Amino acid sequence: MPEDNGAGSAEQAVARQPDHRSKATLLWALRSPCPRGCLYCYFGTVEKHRARPVTGIGQLSHLSCDDLSPGQVLAFARTLPGSRIRRVVLAGGEPLAWPPILQLIRVLKDGALQVIVCTEGTALNRPEMTQTLIELGVDAVSVSLDSVDPTYNDQLRPPRNGKDGWERVVSGIEALITARGDHEYPKIGIYSVITNQNLADLEAMPKLAEQLGCDYFIPQPLALTEDHDLHDMSLATDHIPELRDRFAALGASPPSLHIPRGRYPEQFEASISHPLATVTGCFGGRTLFFAQPDGRLWDCPSTYRIEATTPERRRTIADADARTLFQPGDCGDCALFSRDCVNMWPLMDFSQIIGDPA
Repeated sequence: MPEDNGAGSAEQAVARQPDHRSKATLLWALRSPCPRGCLYCYFGTVEKHRARPVTGIGQLSHLSCDDLSPGQVLAFARTLPGSRIRRVVLAGGEPLAWPPILQLIRVLKDGALQVIVCTEGTALNRPEMTQTLIELGVDAVSVSLDSVDPTYNDQLRPPRNGKDGWERVVSGIEALITARGDHEYPKIGIYSVITNQNLADLEAMPKLAEQLGCDYFIPQPLALTEDHDLHDMSLATDHIPELRDRFAALGASPPSLHIPRGRYPEQFEASISHPLATVTGCFGGRTLFFAQPDGRLWDCPSTYRIEATTPERRRTIADADARTLFQPGDCGDCALFSRDCVNMWPLMDFSQIIGDPA
């Protein structure tokens, strides 16, 4: 684990979250072939895991073969209406490459749930995909794009076919915006990973998002431990003054473009300067849950939290009924703050973008 650089200050940065016990969000990872080999994918890289398979509890891999069947996934999804889960965030891999994805979205929307799709964007170039997402009433589509510089972006998010790079992602965003027309939904946004090599994109990417007609932009920090392969790209305390200046400049962004404000810049900074701290009033296990492709269910996607989960608290969605599975946990203050937490704050504030769930 990273060295503790002083949790006291970080505790002030990671603010208490509202506790809406009757409503919760499920972040649901579906293993699916992804057309990109993103170097910082939370599933890891295929090449690395072929050489050294992962075996740790809760660790994700593109190569695992113990996923729930589509039938099991859909059966569980049908139990979500009437449960505490009112918002489902579909992630991957690439969820739009999971064969029954549109059937799953239909089940969720028929159950009056809010649905957010996280995608690398290439599939949005297919008219039948964009039109169906609109017809099904998907609430938001978040596209991963890290830079206004195509070369930099494609170095970090290389297309596996060698051709569907930055331009195809941008054209996918444009295609969905055009297909949406006068419809209010889905809201469309860009997620960008900020490293020590693309700090300028903290300002440049919102401008691109506005030009494209997006509704939101969310930056995510890359803050890694010294033993990580990408540590040389990690943000460090030396970058904080520039980050503060660039976040301050975001205040001039157009009001039509939603950008995390409030305490988020401090939370972003805390993930860099205080890798171990206490989150007061943590939402993990109370209003946020995380399901893996094999069905294992965790209080949140934090690697620290997953590792600390005792055997008796380990659960699965396999053959489960959501109406009894998602009970509020006993976690209040959590001492396992990490960059994973920072990435969840904008997700938990999505009501500002798509409204409160029913």
